[in-house]
Amino acid sequence: MDAQTTDDRDALASLAVPIEAILMIAAEPVDAGQIAEALDVEAGLVEEALEALADEYRGARGGRPRGFELRRAAGGWRIYSSPRWADVVGRFVVGSGQSRLSQAALETLAVVAYRQPVSRSRISHIRGVNVDAVVRTLVTRGLIEEVGESESGARLYATTRVFLERMGFDSLDDLAPLAPFLPASDELDELEEQL
Repeated sequence: MDAQTTDDRDALASLAVPIEAILMIAAEPVDAGQIAEALDVEAGLVEEALEALADEYRGARGGRPRGFELRRAAGGWRIYSSPRWADVVGRFVVGSGQSRLSQAALETLAVVAYRQPVSRSRISHIRGVNVDAVVRTLVTRGLIEEVGESESGARLYATTRVFLERMGFDSLDDLAPLAPFLPASDELDELEEQL
């Protein structure tokens, strides 16, 4: 049994380096199956190795904590900077000139995230302003996309995999719950119709 355990640990350790190499060049989250295929090993073994790496990066397996972490996002695995260093990373990003979303874009993105699929007119109605330019910006950045049409023919928008990835979410279930004192969605619809 000890020999098997040692063999398992050795197998996981030998996978760590090529898995790290793949994760470092990946432009989006990578699932264990994709990595397993590239390494010609079983997906379950890769999943175990990913979990072990995530623990190691957090300092949970006797290693030192790192400035980055490995976590699930958008159905795969990706390396992110550690939330512990968010203020430092934020100062760096702002100083490097990367553009941030405006308050209007963030508000519009929140409406889409919580009410999807939703039309532009519905978003405008909820926000109380025209959102055409903001929706175009969010589509251009790949954070939302057209997902169909309503019965009236209005285009419907929803968040994308890029949104999940940038937010560090595995699925929309990771969205923070709306305040418990807010009315239910049906009640909001009725209130909006009354206005």
